[in-house]
Amino acid sequence: MLKAAIHIHSTYSDGELTLRQLREIFAPAGCSVVLTSDHAEAFDQKKFERYSAECEALSDPGFRFIPGLEFECDQRMHILGYGLLALLGTKSPEEVIRGIESRGGISVIAHPKNTMFEWIERFNMLPSGLEVWNTKYDGQYAPRPETFRLLASLQRRKPELLAFYGQDLHWERQCRKLFNWVSVKTLERDSILEAFRRGQYHAGDGELELPSSGGVPEEVLARFGPIQNRSARLRHWMKCAKETADSVGITVPNSIKSNLRRIF
Repeated sequence: MLKAAIHIHSTYSDGELTLRQLREIFAPAGCSVVLTSDHAEAFDQKKFERYSAECEALSDPGFRFIPGLEFECDQRMHILGYGLLALLGTKSPEEVIRGIESRGGISVIAHPKNTMFEWIERFNMLPSGLEVWNTKYDGQYAPRPETFRLLASLQRRKPELLAFYGQDLHWERQCRKLFNWVSVKTLERDSILEAFRRGQYHAGDGELELPSSGGVPEEVLARFGPIQNRSARLRHWMKCAKETADSVGITVPNSIKSNLRRIF
């Protein structure tokens, strides 16, 4: 089993850390695989080439970067294209999913907002996966139970649809405790992506072990709910406090913001 960090952003889009700095963080933590997902809107063909070349140059027999993209679609829905480096020329989420899959990538709806669930349920073209825990969007303490229930509903139409668990790492001082363990013996790119595509992985944060199927018992989801609600309330309060400070011209020091990112 190889330890992997997925949904990782770099300075190629809106991340604070360079690819080299990401390697310096993850490799000593025992992580062998990093799936990046920089924002597609930041790229042109020449930048794709630099991105791909740097990921390859920083990979070796013990560590592998696999570059990919995150696409912003209609209504600000975000869709990950793991293993894909190509612009798709559309904002339609279903067309983005189709474009990713037709080019050999793995399509994953990222951190879906609760208000989007009914819309997603109506999709004719479903992705390979749904990000059921994003520790930047959901917080580090628990995922939203509702997202697992959305996954279960979609699986009635597409049983092979998988649960994905991502860090959505942007900042140096951000929680990095959610990892995936991939059942693969080689660091060859295609083998790693195929293992993810087949659901040959599980995720965990040091306390929980979460399956690629997303099949979490209802009693566990019931425990997630209050934890997630408390975390969401605190994050909402902090957001309101920042907006109030901004409105009266008070600048929150970067050191405080960075420490809060690690907490939440």
